[in-house]
Amino acid sequence: MLGKTANGLFWMYRYLERAENTARLIETGQRIALTRLNDRDEEWGPVLQSAGTLTAFRAQDEDLNQETAINWMLRARGNPSSVLSCIEAARQNARLVRAAVTGEVWEAVNAAYMDARDLLARRVRERDLPQVLRAIRQSTSLVRGMTHGTMLRNEIYDFARLGTFLERADNTARILDVKYYVLLPSAGSVGTSIDNVQWETILRSLSAHGGFRMEYGAGAGPLEITQFLILDKRMPRSLAFCVDKLCDNLRYLHKGDRTLMPSLKQVNHLQAMYLSHDVNAIFDFGLHEFIGQILDHLGQVARQIEIDYRFYE
Repeated sequence: MLGKTANGLFWMYRYLERAENTARLIETGQRIALTRLNDRDEEWGPVLQSAGTLTAFRAQDEDLNQETAINWMLRARGNPSSVLSCIEAARQNARLVRAAVTGEVWEAVNAAYMDARDLLARRVRERDLPQVLRAIRQSTSLVRGMTHGTMLRNEIYDFARLGTFLERADNTARILDVKYYVLLPSAGSVGTSIDNVQWETILRSLSAHGGFRMEYGAGAGPLEITQFLILDKRMPRSLAFCVDKLCDNLRYLHKGDRTLMPSLKQVNHLQAMYLSHDVNAIFDFGLHEFIGQILDHLGQVARQIEIDYRFYE
C-alpha cells in the first residue's frame, strides 16, 4: 500500500473519532457545569485546555463563556479540532482514499458530513445541544458500523483501526483529566455528592455507565471507575483496551517481518510500563501525572507510525 493511502485512511478514521470525542467532551463539560452552584462559565477554560485548544481560542480575542466555548468546539472554522472541521477533514481524506473503502463506508462518511453541515450551520442553542451531540455520535457510529460490516480485514482495515484507537485512547485520557485534575472544585469535595455526580458524568460521557454498573453495582466509587476506564480490557473505551487494539493491528501489519517496527516496540513499552499495574499504584503516582505520561506516549506512537509506514512518500 502507498504511504499516502495509509495516511489518508489513518487520518480519516482519526478525524471521525475526534469529532465524536469532541462531542463527548462538550457533553462532559456541560454536565459537570450543572453540578456547580456558582458561575458555570468558569468550567469551560479547563475543558478547552483539556481539548488542547485553549491557546487558539484565546487568540480569537473572544470572551470565554459557555456559549462561545461550545461554539468553538462544535463549529468554529478557526478551530481545526472542532466537530465540523474534523468531519470535513474526514470526508476529504475519504475522497482521497475512495478506492480503498467500500461504497457503504463512503456513503456513511458523506452522510455524516452533510448532517453535520446542516446541524451546525448556525450556533446551537443550549436546549438543542443534547439532540445535536446525539446526532453527531450516531452519524460517526454509522461509519464505524459500516466499516466493521463491509471492509475486508486487511492492511486497509488495520490503518483505519490504528487511527480510531489512537484517537479514542487520547480522548479517554483527556476526559479523565478534566474530571480529576481540572474540574474538581477542591480537595474537600472528594467523596461528596458533587464528586460522585461528576464521576457518574464521566462514565456516561464514555458510554461506560451501563457496563460499569453491571460489573460493580451501585456502591462503587472513584477507585473502581478509574480501574474500569484505564485498566479493564473488556471496556471498549478504556486505555488498556485501546492500546491492546493498537498492538494487535500493528502486529498484523508487521506479520512476516523479522525486525519489530519501532512503533510496535513503543506500544509494547506503553503496555508494560503504564497499563500493567494495580490502580492503587496509579493513584500513588498521581492520576494527572499518569495521564500526562500516557498522552505523551500516544503522541510519540502516532509520530512513529507515520515514519514507519512512510505516510508522506
